[in-house]
Amino acid sequence: MPVQLLAFLIFWGGIVCICVGLCYVEFASMAPFAGSAYTYAYIALGEILAWVVGWDLLFEFTVVCSTVSVGWSGYVVSFLQSLGLDLPAAFARDVAHGGVVNIPAILGLLLVGYIAYSGVKNVSRANVLLTIIKLLAIFFFLACGLGHLQPANWHPFAPFGLGGILTGAALTFFAYTGFDGMTSVLEEVKNPQRSIPVALIGGLLIVIILYVSVAAVLTGVVNYSRLDVPDPAAFALLEMGIRWGGALLSVAVLFGLIAVMLGYGLSATRILFAMSRDGLLPPVLARVHPTTRVPYIATLLIFGVAILGGGFFSINELAELANIGGPFDSHRFS
Repeated sequence: MPVQLLAFLIFWGGIVCICVGLCYVEFASMAPFAGSAYTYAYIALGEILAWVVGWDLLFEFTVVCSTVSVGWSGYVVSFLQSLGLDLPAAFARDVAHGGVVNIPAILGLLLVGYIAYSGVKNVSRANVLLTIIKLLAIFFFLACGLGHLQPANWHPFAPFGLGGILTGAALTFFAYTGFDGMTSVLEEVKNPQRSIPVALIGGLLIVIILYVSVAAVLTGVVNYSRLDVPDPAAFALLEMGIRWGGALLSVAVLFGLIAVMLGYGLSATRILFAMSRDGLLPPVLARVHPTTRVPYIATLLIFGVAILGGGFFSINELAELANIGGPFDSHRFS
């Protein structure tokens, strides 16, 4: 990726999100309660606006969870096909592509829902495992790509000029979002005044480094004009002659999308819990399981709605709904 574009990605994407993250850190330090932006709106702006913010977040997070499950289903089907296993189209595709019910999407959400229901410690363990797998996949790609870099692919530095740089920066901004989800579980974090700032800022800095590194290697291996494909990393590995690398990355993507579903689904359950506890929704939704210590009714409701969306709607329909609540790119999961 051109040097100037990298700089703008860091400035417009990473630096802006770090500033937003610092705002979340300040709120988290003053009000270490579940609910994230809903709770902060409740404290600062009152019940009416908090009600709107809360429902917006609930809608967005739940629908995004459904959307990602459909994308996850597509990767599962492709992976099974590479092994010579073909699932019936009626039970492996969304309704827009001739399916009746998307069974893989439902199974993926059931798995994620089970992890969320089993307790925050199991969620933490799952996230650690999934993060390790994702990082290993990224480092594998970087290690392979460094030996195939062609500096000529980075020229010209800015093929579309300043307008292209600004457009690219705006389109990639969404990739930095989602960090606010960790503030939805503040009450389940030890020493949140210290842990959350470290996690937010540290995580964003690591993400910036990884995004820029992958972009630099990717465009150094393959010219940017040939990267308008759904799976650019796998395409680059094929260009390097590493055919089995694409299958390896597909498996890593499967684990990565599970982490995405888990993050959004967990955040939605805690926001629903917080709204119920504040009296804006029926108090039954705030009930906590005596063993797992999670808001189990809220968890069942959120993942139940997500399963209906993932099982019976197309990825484009879900992505359009998700965009009502916030920036979302369906192409990441299709």
